Amino acid sequence: MYVVTGGAGFIGSNLVAELAARGREVTVVDWLGQDERWRNLARHEVADIVRPEDFPRWLERHGAHVQAVLHMGANSSTNETDVDLVVRQNIRATLDLLDWCTSHARRFIYASSAATYGDGAGGFDDDPTPAALAKLLPLNAYGWSKHLVDRRIARLRESGAALPPQCVGLKFFNVYGPNEYHKGTMRSVIARDFAGVRGGEPMRLFRSLRPEYADGGQVRDFIYVKDCVDVMVWLLENPQVSGLFNIGTGSARSWLDLARALFSARAQPEAIEFIDMPAALAPKYQYHTEAKVGRLRAAGYRRAFTTLEAGVGDYVRRYLDHADPYR
Repeated sequence: MYVVTGGAGFIGSNLVAELAARGREVTVVDWLGQDERWRNLARHEVADIVRPEDFPRWLERHGAHVQAVLHMGANSSTNETDVDLVVRQNIRATLDLLDWCTSHARRFIYASSAATYGDGAGGFDDDPTPAALAKLLPLNAYGWSKHLVDRRIARLRESGAALPPQCVGLKFFNVYGPNEYHKGTMRSVIARDFAGVRGGEPMRLFRSLRPEYADGGQVRDFIYVKDCVDVMVWLLENPQVSGLFNIGTGSARSWLDLARALFSARAQPEAIEFIDMPAALAPKYQYHTEAKVGRLRAAGYRRAFTTLEAGVGDYVRRYLDHADPYR
Protein backbone atom coordinates (compact mmCIF):
# COMPACT_ATOMS: atom_id res chain seq x y z
CA MET A 1 0.00 0.00 0.00
CA TYR A 2 1.10 3.54 -0.75
CA VAL A 3 0.05 6.46 1.42
CA VAL A 4 -0.35 9.88 -0.19
CA THR A 5 -0.76 12.75 2.25
CA GLY A 6 -2.47 15.75 0.74
CA GLY A 7 -3.95 13.18 -1.62
CA ALA A 8 -7.05 15.24 -2.35
CA GLY A 9 -4.96 18.28 -3.24
CA PHE A 10 -3.42 19.30 -6.53
CA ILE A 11 -0.22 17.32 -6.97
CA GLY A 12 -1.35 14.65 -4.52
CA SER A 13 -4.56 13.80 -6.37
CA ASN A 14 -2.74 13.55 -9.70
CA LEU A 15 -0.35 11.12 -8.03
CA VAL A 16 -3.29 9.12 -6.63
CA ALA A 17 -4.82 9.03 -10.13
CA GLU A 18 -1.66 7.54 -11.63
CA LEU A 19 -1.06 5.02 -8.86
CA ALA A 20 -4.68 3.87 -8.94
CA ALA A 21 -4.52 3.54 -12.74
CA ARG A 22 -1.52 1.23 -12.28
CA GLY A 23 -3.48 -0.98 -9.88
CA ARG A 24 -1.72 0.18 -6.72
CA GLU A 25 -3.57 0.30 -3.40
CA VAL A 26 -3.60 3.91 -2.19
CA THR A 27 -4.66 5.48 1.08
CA VAL A 28 -5.31 9.23 1.04
CA VAL A 29 -4.57 11.39 4.07
CA ASP A 30 -6.31 14.75 3.78
CA TRP A 31 -9.15 16.99 4.81
CA LEU A 32 -11.90 17.36 2.21
CA GLY A 33 -13.68 20.31 3.81
CA GLN A 34 -16.67 21.90 2.12
CA ASP A 35 -15.25 22.63 -1.32
CA GLU A 36 -15.02 20.43 -4.42
CA ARG A 37 -11.79 18.61 -3.60
CA TRP A 38 -13.64 15.32 -3.38
CA ARG A 39 -13.98 15.55 -7.18
CA ASN A 40 -10.19 15.27 -7.45
CA LEU A 41 -10.59 11.68 -6.22
CA ALA A 42 -14.00 10.76 -7.63
CA ARG A 43 -12.74 8.84 -10.67
CA HIS A 44 -10.30 6.62 -8.79
CA GLU A 45 -10.36 3.59 -6.54
CA VAL A 46 -8.97 4.57 -3.13
CA ALA A 47 -8.44 2.12 -0.29
CA ASP A 48 -9.09 4.59 2.53
CA ILE A 49 -9.36 8.29 3.34
CA VAL A 50 -7.91 9.38 6.68
CA ARG A 51 -8.04 12.75 8.38
CA PRO A 52 -4.53 14.02 9.24
CA GLU A 53 -5.31 14.10 12.95
CA ASP A 54 -6.29 10.41 12.76
CA PHE A 55 -3.24 9.36 10.75
CA PRO A 56 -0.93 8.39 13.68
CA ARG A 57 -3.59 6.02 15.02
CA TRP A 58 -4.21 4.66 11.51
CA LEU A 59 -0.49 3.91 11.17
CA GLU A 60 -0.58 1.94 14.42
CA ARG A 61 -3.22 -0.35 12.90
CA HIS A 62 -2.14 -0.49 9.26
CA GLY A 63 1.51 0.56 9.16
CA ALA A 64 2.74 -2.96 8.48
CA HIS A 65 1.10 -2.80 5.04
CA VAL A 66 2.62 0.55 4.04
CA GLN A 67 5.42 0.39 1.47
CA ALA A 68 6.00 4.11 1.07
CA VAL A 69 4.69 7.45 2.28
CA LEU A 70 4.46 10.15 -0.38
CA HIS A 71 4.06 13.31 1.64
CA MET A 72 2.43 16.00 -0.51
CA GLY A 73 0.34 17.49 2.27
CA ALA A 74 1.15 21.05 3.34
CA ASN A 75 -0.19 24.50 3.94
CA SER A 76 0.96 25.81 0.55
CA SER A 77 -0.19 29.42 0.87
CA THR A 78 2.75 31.76 0.34
CA ASN A 79 0.64 34.46 2.01
CA GLU A 80 0.00 32.57 5.27
CA THR A 81 0.73 34.81 8.27
CA ASP A 82 -0.06 32.30 11.04
CA VAL A 83 3.45 30.92 11.37
CA ASP A 84 2.51 28.59 14.23
CA LEU A 85 0.03 26.99 11.83
CA VAL A 86 2.75 26.65 9.19
CA VAL A 87 5.07 25.04 11.74
CA ARG A 88 2.38 22.58 12.81
CA GLN A 89 1.23 21.62 9.32
CA ASN A 90 4.48 21.80 7.34
CA ILE A 91 7.37 21.23 9.73
CA ARG A 92 6.08 19.16 12.62
CA ALA A 93 3.93 16.89 10.42
CA THR A 94 6.83 16.24 8.04
CA LEU A 95 9.42 15.54 10.70
CA ASP A 96 7.03 13.23 12.53
CA LEU A 97 6.46 11.27 9.34
CA LEU A 98 10.19 11.19 8.70
CA ASP A 99 10.70 9.68 12.16
CA TRP A 100 8.00 7.06 11.57
CA CYS A 101 9.40 6.05 8.18
CA THR A 102 12.90 5.87 9.64
CA SER A 103 11.95 3.72 12.61
CA HIS A 104 9.77 1.42 10.49
CA ALA A 105 12.13 1.29 7.46
CA ARG A 106 9.53 2.68 5.05
CA ARG A 107 10.32 4.75 1.97
CA PHE A 108 9.67 8.50 2.25
CA ILE A 109 9.18 10.97 -0.60
CA TYR A 110 8.20 14.50 0.38
CA ALA A 111 7.34 17.77 -1.34
CA SER A 112 9.75 20.62 -0.91
CA SER A 113 9.49 23.74 -3.05
CA ALA A 114 11.35 26.19 -5.26
CA ALA A 115 10.18 28.78 -2.72
CA THR A 116 13.21 27.67 -0.69
CA TYR A 117 15.39 29.63 -3.16
CA GLY A 118 13.95 32.99 -2.10
CA ASP A 119 14.48 35.71 -4.68
CA GLY A 120 16.74 33.44 -6.71
CA ALA A 121 19.79 35.65 -6.33
CA GLY A 122 21.80 32.62 -5.24
CA GLY A 123 20.70 30.55 -8.21
CA PHE A 124 18.62 27.39 -8.39
CA ASP A 125 21.14 24.63 -7.81
CA ASP A 126 19.71 21.72 -5.79
CA ASP A 127 22.99 21.17 -3.98
CA PRO A 128 21.89 19.04 -0.99
CA THR A 129 24.80 19.79 1.34
CA PRO A 130 24.18 21.67 4.58
CA ALA A 131 26.69 24.35 3.55
CA ALA A 132 24.90 25.04 0.27
CA LEU A 133 21.44 25.04 1.83
CA ALA A 134 22.61 27.50 4.50
CA LYS A 135 23.09 30.13 1.78
CA LEU A 136 19.43 30.15 0.76
CA LEU A 137 16.99 32.66 2.24
CA PRO A 138 13.27 32.05 1.56
CA LEU A 139 10.97 35.07 1.32
CA ASN A 140 7.93 33.73 3.17
CA ALA A 141 6.98 31.35 5.96
CA TYR A 142 5.91 28.64 3.52
CA GLY A 143 9.30 28.62 1.80
CA TRP A 144 11.08 28.73 5.15
CA SER A 145 9.10 25.72 6.44
CA LYS A 146 10.13 23.64 3.44
CA HIS A 147 13.71 24.84 3.74
CA LEU A 148 13.92 23.91 7.42
CA VAL A 149 12.95 20.32 6.62
CA ASP A 150 15.45 20.15 3.74
CA ARG A 151 18.21 21.38 6.03
CA ARG A 152 17.30 18.98 8.83
CA ILE A 153 17.40 15.97 6.51
CA ALA A 154 20.66 17.19 4.95
CA ARG A 155 22.22 17.43 8.41
CA LEU A 156 21.03 13.96 9.37
CA ARG A 157 22.38 12.53 6.13
CA GLU A 158 25.78 14.24 6.55
CA SER A 159 26.11 13.04 10.13
CA GLY A 160 25.37 9.44 9.18
CA ALA A 161 22.17 9.35 11.21
CA ALA A 162 19.46 6.86 10.38
CA LEU A 163 17.05 7.82 7.57
CA PRO A 164 14.35 5.94 5.65
CA PRO A 165 15.67 3.36 3.13
CA GLN A 166 14.65 5.79 0.41
CA CYS A 167 14.44 9.46 1.39
CA VAL A 168 13.72 12.01 -1.35
CA GLY A 169 12.83 15.71 -1.26
CA LEU A 170 11.35 17.29 -4.39
CA LYS A 171 11.68 21.03 -5.00
CA PHE A 172 8.65 21.66 -7.20
CA PHE A 173 8.82 24.74 -9.42
CA ASN A 174 5.75 26.36 -11.06
CA VAL A 175 3.37 23.43 -11.39
CA TYR A 176 0.15 23.69 -13.42
CA GLY A 177 -2.47 21.21 -14.52
CA PRO A 178 -5.79 19.52 -13.69
CA ASN A 179 -7.22 19.35 -10.16
CA GLU A 180 -5.84 22.69 -8.99
CA TYR A 181 -9.25 24.38 -9.05
CA HIS A 182 -9.73 24.49 -5.28
CA LYS A 183 -6.53 26.48 -4.70
CA GLY A 184 -8.04 29.95 -5.09
CA THR A 185 -5.34 32.59 -5.47
CA MET A 186 -2.69 29.85 -5.44
CA ARG A 187 -3.99 28.40 -8.74
CA SER A 188 -1.85 28.73 -11.83
CA VAL A 189 -2.54 31.73 -14.04
CA ILE A 190 -3.88 29.33 -16.66
CA ALA A 191 -6.59 28.05 -14.33
CA ARG A 192 -7.27 31.51 -12.95
CA ASP A 193 -7.77 33.21 -16.33
CA PHE A 194 -9.18 30.39 -18.44
CA ALA A 195 -12.88 31.15 -17.96
CA GLY A 196 -12.33 34.81 -18.75
CA VAL A 197 -10.29 34.06 -21.86
CA ARG A 198 -12.93 31.62 -23.06
CA GLY A 199 -15.50 34.35 -22.52
CA GLY A 200 -13.56 36.83 -24.64
CA GLU A 201 -11.78 38.73 -21.89
CA PRO A 202 -8.08 39.63 -22.11
CA MET A 203 -5.46 37.80 -20.12
CA ARG A 204 -3.89 40.12 -17.57
CA LEU A 205 -0.19 40.03 -16.71
CA PHE A 206 1.89 42.16 -14.36
CA ARG A 207 3.95 45.01 -15.69
CA SER A 208 7.65 44.70 -15.01
CA LEU A 209 9.29 47.00 -12.48
CA ARG A 210 12.79 46.13 -13.68
CA PRO A 211 14.17 47.60 -16.91
CA GLU A 212 15.95 44.38 -17.93
CA TYR A 213 12.59 42.60 -18.17
CA ALA A 214 9.88 43.71 -20.58
CA ASP A 215 6.26 43.62 -19.45
CA GLY A 216 5.33 39.94 -19.49
CA GLY A 217 8.98 39.06 -19.99
CA GLN A 218 9.44 37.83 -16.43
CA VAL A 219 10.21 34.11 -16.61
CA ARG A 220 9.34 30.98 -14.68
CA ASP A 221 10.09 27.30 -14.94
CA PHE A 222 6.56 26.04 -15.65
CA ILE A 223 6.15 22.28 -15.26
CA TYR A 224 3.10 20.19 -16.09
CA VAL A 225 1.79 18.23 -13.12
CA LYS A 226 1.88 14.98 -15.10
CA ASP A 227 5.66 15.34 -15.34
CA CYS A 228 5.88 15.75 -11.56
CA VAL A 229 3.88 12.55 -11.13
CA ASP A 230 6.06 10.73 -13.64
CA VAL A 231 9.17 11.59 -11.62
CA MET A 232 7.58 10.27 -8.43
CA VAL A 233 6.47 7.03 -10.09
CA TRP A 234 10.01 6.63 -11.43
CA LEU A 235 11.35 7.10 -7.91
CA LEU A 236 9.04 4.38 -6.63
CA GLU A 237 10.42 2.12 -9.36
CA ASN A 238 14.00 3.02 -8.36
CA PRO A 239 14.19 2.68 -4.57
CA GLN A 240 17.97 3.04 -4.61
CA VAL A 241 17.64 6.76 -5.47
CA SER A 242 17.63 9.20 -2.56
CA GLY A 243 18.42 12.89 -2.30
CA LEU A 244 17.07 16.38 -2.87
CA PHE A 245 16.05 17.21 -6.44
CA ASN A 246 14.64 20.13 -8.39
CA ILE A 247 11.44 19.25 -10.23
CA GLY A 248 11.25 21.69 -13.12
CA THR A 249 11.86 21.48 -16.84
CA GLY A 250 15.21 23.26 -16.72
CA SER A 251 13.90 25.79 -19.25
CA ALA A 252 12.55 29.18 -18.15
CA ARG A 253 9.66 30.59 -20.19
CA SER A 254 8.02 34.01 -20.03
CA TRP A 255 4.53 34.87 -18.89
CA LEU A 256 3.91 36.04 -22.46
CA ASP A 257 4.82 32.57 -23.68
CA LEU A 258 2.31 31.12 -21.22
CA ALA A 259 -0.44 33.52 -22.32
CA ARG A 260 0.21 32.80 -25.99
CA ALA A 261 0.10 29.06 -25.34
CA LEU A 262 -3.33 29.47 -23.74
CA PHE A 263 -4.72 31.50 -26.65
CA SER A 264 -3.24 29.04 -29.11
CA ALA A 265 -4.82 26.08 -27.30
CA ARG A 266 -8.16 27.86 -27.52
CA ALA A 267 -7.56 28.86 -31.17
CA GLN A 268 -8.37 32.45 -30.17
CA PRO A 269 -6.63 35.69 -31.17
CA GLU A 270 -4.29 36.97 -28.48
CA ALA A 271 -5.68 39.59 -26.11
CA ILE A 272 -3.19 40.49 -23.38
CA GLU A 273 -3.31 43.44 -20.99
CA PHE A 274 -0.70 44.55 -18.47
CA ILE A 275 -1.66 45.65 -14.97
CA ASP A 276 0.31 47.14 -12.09
CA MET A 277 1.83 44.75 -9.62
CA PRO A 278 0.37 45.09 -6.10
CA ALA A 279 2.71 47.11 -3.89
CA ALA A 280 2.81 44.35 -1.26
CA LEU A 281 3.97 41.81 -3.84
CA ALA A 282 6.68 43.88 -5.51
CA PRO A 283 9.46 43.32 -2.89
CA LYS A 284 8.91 39.53 -2.98
CA TYR A 285 8.36 39.06 -6.71
CA GLN A 286 10.62 36.61 -8.54
CA TYR A 287 11.61 37.73 -12.02
CA HIS A 288 13.44 34.54 -12.98
CA THR A 289 13.23 30.91 -11.91
CA GLU A 290 14.85 28.02 -13.73
CA ALA A 291 15.52 24.63 -12.23
CA LYS A 292 18.88 23.00 -12.60
CA VAL A 293 17.96 19.38 -13.26
CA GLY A 294 21.42 17.87 -13.67
CA ARG A 295 21.24 15.94 -10.40
CA LEU A 296 17.92 14.35 -11.33
CA ARG A 297 19.35 13.37 -14.72
CA ALA A 298 22.50 12.01 -13.11
CA ALA A 299 20.33 9.90 -10.79
CA GLY A 300 18.92 8.20 -13.88
CA TYR A 301 15.73 10.05 -14.83
CA ARG A 302 15.89 10.38 -18.62
CA ARG A 303 12.41 11.21 -19.88
CA ALA A 304 11.87 14.52 -21.66
CA PHE A 305 9.68 17.07 -19.92
CA THR A 306 6.50 18.30 -21.57
CA THR A 307 6.94 21.59 -23.43
CA LEU A 308 4.91 24.57 -22.23
CA GLU A 309 2.85 24.57 -25.43
CA ALA A 310 2.12 20.84 -25.25
CA GLY A 311 1.30 20.96 -21.53
CA VAL A 312 -1.04 23.93 -21.79
CA GLY A 313 -2.65 22.39 -24.86
CA ASP A 314 -3.30 19.11 -23.04
CA TYR A 315 -4.60 20.95 -19.98
CA VAL A 316 -7.00 23.07 -22.00
CA ARG A 317 -8.28 20.50 -24.46
CA ARG A 318 -8.56 17.50 -22.10
CA TYR A 319 -9.68 19.26 -18.93
CA LEU A 320 -10.45 22.99 -18.80
CA ASP A 321 -12.61 22.98 -21.92
CA HIS A 322 -14.86 20.23 -20.51
CA ALA A 323 -17.83 20.37 -18.14
CA ASP A 324 -15.97 17.93 -15.86
CA PRO A 325 -12.34 19.18 -15.81
CA TYR A 326 -11.07 16.72 -13.20
CA ARG A 327 -8.45 14.08 -13.80
